Amino acid sequence: MLYKFARPFLFSLDPETAHTLALWSMSHFGGFIRCNPMLTDKPVQVMGLEFPNHIGLAAGLDKNGEAIDALASFGFGHIEIGTVTPRPQPGNPRPRMFRIPKQQAIINRMGFNNHGVDNLVANVKAARYRGILGINIGKNFDTPIDKAADDYLICLDKVYPHASYVTVNISSPNTKNLRQLQGESELDALLGALKSRQTALADQHGRYVPVALKIAPDLDEAQVTNIADALRRHRIDGVIATNTTLSREGVEKEKHGGETGGLSGLPVREKSTTVIRQLSRLLAGELPIIGVGGVMEPEDAVEKLQAGAALVQLYTGFIYSGPGLVKECVAATREATPA
Repeated sequence: MLYKFARPFLFSLDPETAHTLALWSMSHFGGFIRCNPMLTDKPVQVMGLEFPNHIGLAAGLDKNGEAIDALASFGFGHIEIGTVTPRPQPGNPRPRMFRIPKQQAIINRMGFNNHGVDNLVANVKAARYRGILGINIGKNFDTPIDKAADDYLICLDKVYPHASYVTVNISSPNTKNLRQLQGESELDALLGALKSRQTALADQHGRYVPVALKIAPDLDEAQVTNIADALRRHRIDGVIATNTTLSREGVEKEKHGGETGGLSGLPVREKSTTVIRQLSRLLAGELPIIGVGGVMEPEDAVEKLQAGAALVQLYTGFIYSGPGLVKECVAATREATPA
């Protein structure tokens, strides 16, 4: 109800300004909110972890982990923060975020703007939240692509003790050449390095933290097949499908529809679900899929589960509909899954 009144004001502002204001408000007043995931009536086991429900917050909304406690109060079964890089970086020049309300979409070209991994870890340590926390890691924009693994390993080392699971983001369209890491040889080398380090860190900390890979929706079936094979070969714990799309199908004629960046929201729903279906068939339950992309109403969350996802994440739908969407999606997915 509160969001219903706040949204017209927030949508009257530049999207990034509204985003910053909302996060600032949550980070400063979140301490007054009881930090406890509320919707915990149907837990689900994924990646060896018990999630209170099927619905989580996707990475990108809280890049630096500044509002974890406030976000936890909305009923998410898990929260994913980041993407974070080894060193702080400002991201791409503004403006770099654009709403397309008619299509319930957002285009962003943020460019992994964040305060760096050390800042994120400090924020995680300060938070009271003790639920499932995913930390999404990436590479700095000026790290050569052939040295990208070094950045991911730096981040993995630093976030490992504080994460429930770690997501490796190789699919943002807003860091130059990043999606090259989805190529067969590049991916094989990266996953091999990550799995080796994960094994060493598990021994060091006496605790196994799952690693998931986040992929793009702009992949053909052969590319999805190669990725599925690599995930199995390197025993990666999960896959998140999908990131934003470079396609402009459905928004070509809309204001801001031609802006550079990744498109999220309703127009990416079917693309994301198609990749989930392909992965589900190829992986045959060997590792879980987390579905994200275009979940604007409860039926979309159910569709992702029916396509083969074990969990579903929200971002753009949360921006357009507010926290009430979390409760609605939790209820819908509870009713749609076996007892």
